[in-house]
Amino acid sequence: MTPTAEPASLAGVVLAGGASLRTGRDKAIMPVPAELLGSQDGAEPPITMVERVVSVVGERCQPVFVVAAPGQRLPSLPARVVRDDVRGLGPLLAAGRGLRTAAEAGAKRAFLCAADMPWLSADLIDLLDERAVELNADVVLPWDGRDHYLAAVYRTELAAQVDALIADGERNMRSLVDRVDAQRIVLPESRSLANVNSVADMRRLLRAGR
Repeated sequence: MTPTAEPASLAGVVLAGGASLRTGRDKAIMPVPAELLGSQDGAEPPITMVERVVSVVGERCQPVFVVAAPGQRLPSLPARVVRDDVRGLGPLLAAGRGLRTAAEAGAKRAFLCAADMPWLSADLIDLLDERAVELNADVVLPWDGRDHYLAAVYRTELAAQVDALIADGERNMRSLVDRVDAQRIVLPESRSLANVNSVADMRRLLRAGR
């Protein structure tokens, strides 16, 4: 008898289609400084933020999906790119699209994050997924003085609730998290949760050594 493939336990969903209003440019394709990657002489070819984040997510999650805006240009990625139907409606719509696609791939849970987290670590993904399994919660998200909705593990079946919220005019992630079984994991402030808006932001964090 031919063995049946096991469904994916943890998919990855990277949201790359944000409007980037504060930067005036597409953050997903901003270059990551060589020193962040451990290259001091710049010998390594430059990579973009979305490439960096997809690489880290891919260490722990399979399959990986990147949710992009309509017409958004991205580099070649080891992930499946799915497109928002409409640009500029906020992260909730994109999250729902990613969770639905992950569910269709057989995943019960997905680590969902933004593409502007160049210090994201595989250890953080491990911690959140372990607690998601242990607590059997709908959402497990880190808290370091604020909620990190876009660095959390979600049940993929929540895509149906996202659809209902969107139909009611909701656009932010809190509207979902406040309605489900969400568990917060208290973490110290860390670069791994930092969202950056420019190369200058990255360099400031590098100098600060946070």
